[in-house]
Amino acid sequence: MSVSRRTVLAASALGMAAVPVAATLPGGSPAARANPGGFEFGLGIADLTGPAAECGMMGYSQLDQATAGIHLRPRARAFVIGSGGNRIAYVAVENGAVFGSVHHGVLDALARRFGDRYTERNVVLTSTHTHASCGGSAHDYAYTLATLGFQQQVYDAEVNGIVEAIAAADADFAPGAIALGRSTLRDASVNRSRVAFDRNPAAERALFPDAIDPAVTTLVFTRAGREVGALTWFATHNTSMTNANSLISSDNKGYASYAAEQLEHGVRHLDGKPSYLAAFAQTNAGDMSPNLNLAPGDGPTTDEFENTRIIGERQYAASKAAAAQAVSMPGAVDALLCYIDLADITVDGRFTPDGAPRRTAPAAAGVSLAAGSVEDGPGLPGGPIPEGVRNPLVEFLGGIDHPNPAWLADAQAPKAVAVPLGLLPPVPWVPNVVPIQLVRIGELYLAAAGAEFTIVAGLRVRRAVAAVLGVDAEQVLLQGYANAYHEYVTTPEEYDAQQYEGASTLFGRYTLGAYQQEFSRLAAAFVAGGAIGRGPAPRDVSALQPNLATTPGPDATPPGRAFGDVLEQPPARCAAGTRVAVEFVSAHPKHNPRRGDTFLEVQRRSGADWVRVANEGEWDVRFHWRKEGEAVSIARFTWDVPAGTSGTHRFVHYVDVLGADGTLRPVSGTSAEFEVTG
Repeated sequence: MSVSRRTVLAASALGMAAVPVAATLPGGSPAARANPGGFEFGLGIADLTGPAAECGMMGYSQLDQATAGIHLRPRARAFVIGSGGNRIAYVAVENGAVFGSVHHGVLDALARRFGDRYTERNVVLTSTHTHASCGGSAHDYAYTLATLGFQQQVYDAEVNGIVEAIAAADADFAPGAIALGRSTLRDASVNRSRVAFDRNPAAERALFPDAIDPAVTTLVFTRAGREVGALTWFATHNTSMTNANSLISSDNKGYASYAAEQLEHGVRHLDGKPSYLAAFAQTNAGDMSPNLNLAPGDGPTTDEFENTRIIGERQYAASKAAAAQAVSMPGAVDALLCYIDLADITVDGRFTPDGAPRRTAPAAAGVSLAAGSVEDGPGLPGGPIPEGVRNPLVEFLGGIDHPNPAWLADAQAPKAVAVPLGLLPPVPWVPNVVPIQLVRIGELYLAAAGAEFTIVAGLRVRRAVAAVLGVDAEQVLLQGYANAYHEYVTTPEEYDAQQYEGASTLFGRYTLGAYQQEFSRLAAAFVAGGAIGRGPAPRDVSALQPNLATTPGPDATPPGRAFGDVLEQPPARCAAGTRVAVEFVSAHPKHNPRRGDTFLEVQRRSGADWVRVANEGEWDVRFHWRKEGEAVSIARFTWDVPAGTSGTHRFVHYVDVLGADGTLRPVSGTSAEFEVTG
């Protein structure tokens, strides 16, 4: 990078607050705001796992897709990064979406704990968008239909987990170096909306000759010459696990983290503070699928678990390649945020295809949204409001019989409006006031927004921001899935095709133009180092949250059995490389999801002691829950014994049982011992 480029970068710094954030002095000189001496940072991680039984999952909107066990526990990975007295908290959240409700809850909790050190301005919460996590944390009815309403347990798990991760990173805050590396990855994504992509201008299509965004961007964190963490961005949907899956999983990006943390660095998350942290975040993944053969669970194999591993492993390898050529950056950290009302923005002709001013519109779902993305997971007929399937939440809210006014049809054209989400009672079913945020980490800028941008839509936002900042578009990433969620953003050309992504661009054909315009305004304030108005206030509908999901009652056992009894013992002997199974009389996981803990330990005898060598929530162990009758829970665990394993082993199951008197008591069960031969 040339000296002139570095000068431009330094000149674009925003006079963000020294800690505490509220102490901002706008308009200070770039030299005073940058810290060429280096960075400080802290890394932290926490578990996000919600109830592993009978909780609707977030992503595919399938009424019959509910949790029934755990495969790979989702986590929040936090990076607190500072320079010159400024800091940001960036959190990669392994869930379906970071809703405004969770964003607000996290900020409230941080304010109680840290005062004004972390605010909406300098906290970035972004989802990896796994479709195999618990749903129900939203305050938006469109996103809680499959969970039959708001689920306090899930909300608490996400908010508390994110706050714990930031707190751990804050406690770890110390000097270090951050390097920026790049690579490409061409066999972990495919364009699932090629018909729409091909409508874009040839010059833009030429930048993506394979119709994918292959860019991999990695920040490498080191202390005393030792690498202690990495943060990697790559655009592919986190949907290797299909809508037939019922195990909680962080999917392909979760496997990438597992490969880096556990397989390479030996991190075990139940052993205390990890020695290494690796997060894999999204960018503009709206039209990027990991299902390389363009069918759910298909590509590169037809096994969803194997696909998850392979696509995750490829992201991990690409991150390593980027890290291998990473270059240290000078210290500089800034952030700025405002809110915009996507339902009511006048878009200047500079950002519209025909040069004429246009307007966005209240949210409306198109007919094609009903099908879902057929490449990743088809929706039910009728989309978010399935036809022919009784949904008690819809009935509770009074149905969806609402006329589509002519003005809305005109404003959303050529979309055929299926459901006017922004006009439904009792309040709009999706958010319209959402945050946009601009963040600087050294020579990298993040344009953060709460939507799924297609790769060309992301390109246009990146170019708009880069032009105002005076940097190359390569230095700007579109940070999607951040701080809120309102589905998709397509280009106007893609919108006209009304594929799934266009039908899910809720605020009309000019949504992207609105984002380009508002991000340009935000970037101008960023460069000037001055304040920007907060914008309209996001709504608070927390008091209007029904929950029609059933709560499990007291647990029961099969006749003649006790809690913790082993129903199926492992074989007396097994070989490494095989799968071993065990079954216990258990209890309902909703009674205690054991966040930050485990339902199972695989233990190996070591002298007179037993040592944990694997646990539920890791890749090699699967927890399958099932119900028998009304109140009996059976927990089945499988362990894929790693190569090279040997010795005497056993399984130990932990669970909390709800008694008829309403009290919880911990119970454990232990299997027979078994011998593993290498």
